[in-house]
Amino acid sequence: MIQKKIARSISPVIYGREELKMATALTLFGGTRKKRPGGGYKRGDIHLLFVGDPGTGKSEILKSAIEVSPRGLYTYGKGASAVGLTAAVIKDTDTGQMNLEAGDIVLANGGIATIDELDKMDTLDRSALHEAMDQQTVSIAKAGIVATLKAQTAIIAAANPRSGRYDRYKTPTQNIHLPPSLLSRFDLIFIVI
Repeated sequence: MIQKKIARSISPVIYGREELKMATALTLFGGTRKKRPGGGYKRGDIHLLFVGDPGTGKSEILKSAIEVSPRGLYTYGKGASAVGLTAAVIKDTDTGQMNLEAGDIVLANGGIATIDELDKMDTLDRSALHEAMDQQTVSIAKAGIVATLKAQTAIIAAANPRSGRYDRYKTPTQNIHLPPSLLSRFDLIFIVI
């Protein structure tokens, strides 16, 4: 089957993890964007979250996904900020003029944005993902600049459990240290043990 061949071509150095690879392949192809009768659109991009033990190949699958994607960007959670992911208004030192600078999710519009170590991001920085994942836009209103940028980007994220290793005797909600408002925006959540 062609689907299995495509899935196996993602990070072939990792043995197994067929479900994760298949989900990544489906995210790379994406779905169909549908227009709602009342106006607006229903997104076609599939957002993935891998949560589980360190050393299980989550990061390798993320890196392999951006190598395959024509517009793929990799971000590490600890160093990612809300401004770096969405957009920022920056003052030009030469002219003194304010300029709008796009972040990773906006730059990856029409492609894939991967966020490794999502659990290590600051809570305020993580909250910037809500609009980008749900509405597929990034709105900014600073220094007299008011803009809405397209962010039709599929997001694949990886995170570690609260205690470092996944505890089988706890529920997934107790293991995953992310707010429910963010978790509800992921279409597929995989527990990797």
